[in-house]
Amino acid sequence: MAYIYPAPGVTNVESTLKIHKTSKAADATGLSIPALQDVTVNAANDVFTWTQLDETAKLQIATTSTNSVSMNIVLDQTSFFGTTGSGGSTAAAAGIFGLSVDKAKIVFDLYLGDTDSGGLGKIISGSGYITGLAPTVSADAPVWVSPITITVTGEYTVTTAT
Repeated sequence: MAYIYPAPGVTNVESTLKIHKTSKAADATGLSIPALQDVTVNAANDVFTWTQLDETAKLQIATTSTNSVSMNIVLDQTSFFGTTGSGGSTAAAAGIFGLSVDKAKIVFDLYLGDTDSGGLGKIISGSGYITGLAPTVSADAPVWVSPITITVTGEYTVTTAT
């Protein structure tokens, strides 16, 4: 068994998230999201339930799924606000905040990290929209942190890192 074992701070083994504005071809460099604190990948199938007079239990069938990737990050001024802000032509130019404000469709790659056996990790890819920004700061936590959700449109794609 090979556990998925990201090693924080170890190059090519840590979990990373990269986003591109519109497509990888149009925004080849993309924006690497720094300072991930945690990541949750949600793939929740909806279920249609019905009852029949000839059955003693409800019947169910899976329907479309609701997919999202959510995380918390420590904010970095450049990645959050971008180099030009809202309306920027690339993810790095627009920044996380600009992509959300612009309601820009993004493409993302989430690298899950290496495995404990030294193999290549997996990448979950998809497209969607950045939502759920809620930056906070307090005296007890004196750096800005924010939850971020990528509401995925369509299916996930899973590939092996190269």
